[in-house]
Amino acid sequence: MACNIDHTLEDVEKKLKSQSDYVPVELYRSSLNFLQGNPTQEELNEMFHLLKKYDLVSEDEKLERDKKISALTR
Repeated sequence: MACNIDHTLEDVEKKLKSQSDYVPVELYRSSLNFLQGNPTQEELNEMFHLLKKYDLVSEDEKLERDKKISALTR
């Protein structure tokens, strides 16, 4: 899903924090580490969209997003 908005590191950190009760603990930690590692703009945008409305998506969608977040933060 392409987006025309470039999300800042701060935007992504806020989004991660707002979804922290819903994202699995390991993924939350790996995401925090990932954000400290100077991610590219493309990676920031992808992470933001994977976290966006995470709490509202179906369990199947969460599993799919978890896989993508895991791949992104490796």
